[in-house]
Amino acid sequence: MPILFLIVLIDLIGFGLVIPLLPFYAERFSASPQEVTVLMATYSLAQMLTAPIWGRLSDRVGRRPVLMVSMGASAIAYLWLGLAGALWMLFAARALGGACAGNIAAANAYIADVTPPEKRAQGMGLIGAAFGLGFIIGPALGGVVAGNNLATADLSSPGLIACGLSLTAFLGVLFALKESLPQGLAPRPRKGRVAALRDALGRKTLARLLLIFFLAILAFGGMEAVFALWAMAQFGWGPEQIGYVFTYVGVLSAVMQGGLIRRLVPRFGEEKLLFAGLSFIALGLVAIPLARDLPVLVIAVSLLALGMGAMQPSLNSLISRRAGVEEQGEVMGVAQSIASLSRVLGPLLAGALFAGLGRDAPFLAGMALVVVAGVLGLGIPPAEPAAQPKPAE
Repeated sequence: MPILFLIVLIDLIGFGLVIPLLPFYAERFSASPQEVTVLMATYSLAQMLTAPIWGRLSDRVGRRPVLMVSMGASAIAYLWLGLAGALWMLFAARALGGACAGNIAAANAYIADVTPPEKRAQGMGLIGAAFGLGFIIGPALGGVVAGNNLATADLSSPGLIACGLSLTAFLGVLFALKESLPQGLAPRPRKGRVAALRDALGRKTLARLLLIFFLAILAFGGMEAVFALWAMAQFGWGPEQIGYVFTYVGVLSAVMQGGLIRRLVPRFGEEKLLFAGLSFIALGLVAIPLARDLPVLVIAVSLLALGMGAMQPSLNSLISRRAGVEEQGEVMGVAQSIASLSRVLGPLLAGALFAGLGRDAPFLAGMALVVVAGVLGLGIPPAEPAAQPKPAE
């Protein structure tokens, strides 16, 4: 798993490197604010449509091929982004990257393949830690490379660096990562994207867990989208101070998911950690509007970071444990698709509430969504032992 962690981390540093720069890429081609918003959502929209397909494919052909295709396509998309000469190229590059983004679903399925159920949350925490570190290192690196002056900013080099990082991750999978898919599994009937979603939602407990995932990411994604606007209005902050806040959140979340979760899961169990994480997120969201000075804000964002760090690996593990050995990729792909939908809808909902009801409304609405998720998380039945895979005849 350390090798998988390093490969995913390298890839996510490239992802984090270009995300904060997308509005500046679009600005170069005189994009309207609406076009910038759509550009930011294009990746998640494409990923939402294709994640279950990549997950199912990884169940059939293996995790390594899907990881290699995903990272190879990411390299092409970043190269296209860095060399884009028109606005449509930016949209096409982001759509290509999102459509081929099967790496996280495949990585989660890989962890499910190589970890026993009781250690699944700790393994899932490694992917969360890679996310946290990627969004700490990537944006900082992108900012240094691009420079501070919009008129003279170097927007080609960040895309080329991200391309190089994805190629490095591709080579890491090719030469250092062994296949994890158990040998001899009976091939599963081919299933369409809608059929996979319908099958997952047809299982009572799994559907409940996926709904919790949707609500939690919807609330957190909305918070991320409007926090900068809130902080500018509340404290008069600029990009530097807001960047420090998100770096702090990333560090704290990475520490929780990469280290503390290993000790907490054996002691408390995934169900309790899920509820505790949702409770922390709700408290953090309601505390943000109450923040009139820095210490209160630090407490609020600390609660959010620790809550996400506890909730996400626990929830991913619980979802994985409701899937059979032969369908890990499919179910994790459905979960990734649902998370992508939340990341599209969350900013739109938060932006509408911010404009219509005031700067505190998105956080209070997010708190309400997480409370509903917490109620759904009460009394989740323990996962049954995983069924043994059926060997191919």
